[in-house]
Amino acid sequence: MSNDKKSLPFVYQFLSGAIAGVSEILVMYPLDVVKTRVQLQVGTGGAGGEAYTGMIDCFSKIIKNEGPSRLYRGITAPILMEAPKRATKFAANDEWGKFYRNLFGMEKMNQQLSILTGATAGATESFVVVPFELVKIRLQDRTSGGKYKGPLDCAIQIVKKEGVLSMYNGLEATLWRHITWNAGYFGVIFKARDLMPKAETPTQQTMNDLIAGSIGGTAGTILNTPFDVVKSRIQNTIRVEGVTPKYNWAFGSIITVAKEEGFGALYKGFIPKVLRLGPGGGILLVVFTACMDFFRTIQ
Repeated sequence: MSNDKKSLPFVYQFLSGAIAGVSEILVMYPLDVVKTRVQLQVGTGGAGGEAYTGMIDCFSKIIKNEGPSRLYRGITAPILMEAPKRATKFAANDEWGKFYRNLFGMEKMNQQLSILTGATAGATESFVVVPFELVKIRLQDRTSGGKYKGPLDCAIQIVKKEGVLSMYNGLEATLWRHITWNAGYFGVIFKARDLMPKAETPTQQTMNDLIAGSIGGTAGTILNTPFDVVKSRIQNTIRVEGVTPKYNWAFGSIITVAKEEGFGALYKGFIPKVLRLGPGGGILLVVFTACMDFFRTIQ
């Protein structure tokens, strides 16, 4: 992950990514709930007839009408997902980096390779996260969340009513979401680290990582939010045999949302999303780097 440090074996990369992912989700999860609620809102009408005018309004209405604990509704699925998800993200990024350096005969990473590696790691990560994302979206939605007792019950009901393959609804949109986010995140991190003064102390290194990761997270969020909006809608659509859902494929759904609600609707939930994944990207990088540095000391 670092521009100049030697890579550790896969198991250390995986553990570091898992610890980083759980740390980030515990801090930033309420923003994800708000982001999903806003994204699922079609036009000006909210789920269940309640409209959210923005992030703060959504926060306040959830707390007032449903209680503060609702901001952590569905967190079990993300917690279970974050370890393999983030572990896969960073480990796959490192392993794909080695593959591409060997393929193109390059000793070190450059920004172009970082973007390609990040995109491929994002595609790899997508196959791990889709079932967890599907359960999370169903639990976070105000209208459907009450139908389920918890993540396991949600998964069982989805499989029973919609079929086993329905657990991978939204895979194509998720692929695009993760490819664009990871390409932006890792590509920008590489360039940001290159432009920053070399850290002389651990504190300076932490600050550099926090800034680089936050900038990378923001760039990735700008690129992938339209795919995230349609992914949320695709995964929140209950599949009925013989009926083609309104939101089905990523690019078709993007056109539908833009046509019916305007281009700005493709960036619904952007503020809570960028507030989460900007600083969240910084948290991920700081914790991942710290864990990798620790593992290097015990090697």
